[in-house]
Amino acid sequence: MSTDTSVSTAAIDEAALIEFAGRAVDHLAAGYLGVMISLGARLGLYAAIADAGPVTSVELAERTNCAERYVRDWLASQAAAGYLQYDAEARTFSMTSEQAMVLAVDSSPFYLPTAWSTPAAMWADETKALQAFRTGEGIAWGDHAPRLAHGTAAFYRNGYRANLTSQWLPALDGVHEALARGIDVADVGSGHGHSTIIMAEAYPTSRFHGFDTHAASVIEARHNASEAGVQDNVTFTVARADEYPQNGFGLICFFDALHDMGDPIGVVRHAEAALSPDGALLLVEPNAGDRLEDNLNVVGQSYYAASSMICTAHAIADGGQLVLGAQAGLKRLTAVLNAGGFHRVRVVAETPFNLVIEARR
Repeated sequence: MSTDTSVSTAAIDEAALIEFAGRAVDHLAAGYLGVMISLGARLGLYAAIADAGPVTSVELAERTNCAERYVRDWLASQAAAGYLQYDAEARTFSMTSEQAMVLAVDSSPFYLPTAWSTPAAMWADETKALQAFRTGEGIAWGDHAPRLAHGTAAFYRNGYRANLTSQWLPALDGVHEALARGIDVADVGSGHGHSTIIMAEAYPTSRFHGFDTHAASVIEARHNASEAGVQDNVTFTVARADEYPQNGFGLICFFDALHDMGDPIGVVRHAEAALSPDGALLLVEPNAGDRLEDNLNVVGQSYYAASSMICTAHAIADGGQLVLGAQAGLKRLTAVLNAGGFHRVRVVAETPFNLVIEARR
């Protein structure tokens, strides 16, 4: 394969070249930094700094039972990135409250360190992606590196905890009241079960059923339910999104999952048949415009990359009848819902990452 990329030097705008190269180096540096962020969270370095206030490398190493020489360079990387504050006179490092919300407080909706498991898995799966790009074949969710499931679950978990029961469910017509009375709820593509468990905690009189094709995630979800103490009103079952029982659910939910499925229209049709006569469908999808030019931003940059490696790859592996990708947009999602039997579709909430849709027959 030819790799001749010769360009006439007369056509080069040196200032534009330097500017673009600088942007590329920034992104390269972010990749290096991601490893440091993951290490900092897993070793308890961020949490220790948030708790202790200004610390030296020696003090932080003692607090976390780590080797000081490694900690010294780790702290320097964080200060260089602006992730920590450095007092050159005292040679101490500290963290602002805002930095702590992103790096140290693992219950914060802005917490990000665990989400770095997703790009780590993407790198681990590069060989599989090369094969998929060249052949057009898919990569099933369970064929990815194990860190992918954990990183994806962690990325979405705190956002769901911050919004699902306080804003999204109350925004649905009559659903909060129905959940309080007690209904059956299906969470399709439930993954590690965080969304299911959050709902079960808030509505103990309702019964929640998580369905997912990935057996390892179902096992993890059952463990999480037990840890949360909601095992009495939550079940998790290995099942396809078009094969779970049609039990007259009062609510069926898809949390950042529908676009991963190979036949989303068929999946929605199955959901329509599985709902009670007055039931509702809750669809949470990545927030995206309908046109590529609407998504040329940092969220689009991340989601299109994840889509090519994960969402599109799984949809193709799942049959690929309609491959939505992670940036489907409201127009395409509405068309899928309409084709599946839902003709009343409305957006009830938005976040920088999520589009929240209510659909009824």
